[in-house]
Amino acid sequence: MKLPDKQHPSLEIRDGSDLPTPFRNPFVHELRFTPLEKIRIGVMTVTVFPVRLFFAVFLMLLAWPFAFTACLGRSELAVETWWRRICDIALRVIMRAMWFCGGFHWVTVKGEPAPPSQAPILTLAPHSSYFDAIPITMTMASIVMKTESKNIPVWGTLIKFIRPVFVSRSDQDSRRKTVEEIKRRAHAGGKWPQIMIFPEGTCTNRSCLITFKPGAFIPAVPVQPVVLRYPNKMDTITWTWQGPGAFEILWLTLCQFHNPIEIEYLPLYTPSEEEKNNPALFANNVRRIMAKALELPITDLSFDDCQLSLAKGPLRVPSNSSLLQFNRLARRLGLRAGTTDTVLQQQASRARNVWGYRLGLEDFAQYLNLSVTDMLTELHSLFNQHGDGQIDVREYVIALSVACQPSKAMDTLRLAFGMYEAKEDGAIVEKELASIMRTALGVAEVDVTELFSAIDTLEAGKITHDDFCRFVVQHPDFAQEYLLSSRETPSIPHTVPLTNGFSVDHYDTEEQTCSLPGQKRKED
Repeated sequence: MKLPDKQHPSLEIRDGSDLPTPFRNPFVHELRFTPLEKIRIGVMTVTVFPVRLFFAVFLMLLAWPFAFTACLGRSELAVETWWRRICDIALRVIMRAMWFCGGFHWVTVKGEPAPPSQAPILTLAPHSSYFDAIPITMTMASIVMKTESKNIPVWGTLIKFIRPVFVSRSDQDSRRKTVEEIKRRAHAGGKWPQIMIFPEGTCTNRSCLITFKPGAFIPAVPVQPVVLRYPNKMDTITWTWQGPGAFEILWLTLCQFHNPIEIEYLPLYTPSEEEKNNPALFANNVRRIMAKALELPITDLSFDDCQLSLAKGPLRVPSNSSLLQFNRLARRLGLRAGTTDTVLQQQASRARNVWGYRLGLEDFAQYLNLSVTDMLTELHSLFNQHGDGQIDVREYVIALSVACQPSKAMDTLRLAFGMYEAKEDGAIVEKELASIMRTALGVAEVDVTELFSAIDTLEAGKITHDDFCRFVVQHPDFAQEYLLSSRETPSIPHTVPLTNGFSVDHYDTEEQTCSLPGQKRKED
């Protein structure tokens, strides 16, 4: 598979430019430190880190009595009373002191925050870390969280104080109730606190803005976009699905001398009548405005795509894989719907029958029973390895199998061997193994010479699926050992300034929740 014309078509620039934009997997973050930075972290670990951690925990415990008192006897439907607003001020001061102890010495705020009467909903992006809670504690705005969060000791009481809209995963009707409650508060004329929503629905590495979920835009009320920036040289803030864990991020961040953060309030966005009737359009237009302010590309990738990045097994998707784009296109074309193991077997059988015929765009459209569209053209181009407008449909089936069952790599490889193996002996040659691995990893080129030689111990010049399985038992990480390792390079060079590293969740009506340090990240 390849990225056509050395650009990622799922990424766009909103200023009218058609310049190619670099693709980085937004769900992956890897830290690299220089020797000097490692020494500094080591010194800070035994000196500053324990002191900062102690005072941060102390201040959080100090905040608890205020939150507990304010929550006593409070109705979930009544507007806040005056004396509880005093607790609100005290908590803001304490929480700001807590962040100060963590190295966030000053917070740069740009723009003019709109009052709740004008903007009942605030949309924040990009969402990249649990440190994104800073603007929440500064404003004590409400959020949307799973019901179980209020039972967490200390933190649960602080959560209840900001009067979030709770989502219950055990209640089948919870999604509708959540939307109705947000609508009720949004149309209360500013009597309720503003609701802060992270419409991306998951954490990314801030390299782009992924698809906004429509939950924040269903109430059809004016929203104020808020963009977050962490302009630190060493990015210890980012907490993605693949990368440093929650405690490691906390440790490294507290070991920095200073952690800058910028919060910029953009102008109020009032939806048109068309946007009020189309939350997805409303969400996309707001996303474009925020991306322009951040000078970031936008991508149609969403939380669903990060499942490919998270998949465990021998074929872990590399950071430069075009399978993410394939997954997006296949989903939008309806090719993933109802794709079971049986359907994949049928697809493989069809592909084997036509393997000798390379398919052009029109033939590919007929094969899939679809019309020729720009989206299908883009999908077809991913497999146009030789640039002649012809593709091997077997590669499409392999990619579809990876996208539909990312955690079942061996099933995909068995399917692939079945399409490529010779009828007389059930074996494949090195060139065919290269085609399988290139497609299963979603990379432009891959050198399988060492891997093939390691499997072909008899030097027969061909291997069977059984040979391959025996090898995988002994080398479960064969892709990392033989195919990727230090040889992995992005299909597209980085052409924009990047933070250190390669390149949870506050809201969505589709079970959006807030994750805390130490908790496993999960789908919201």
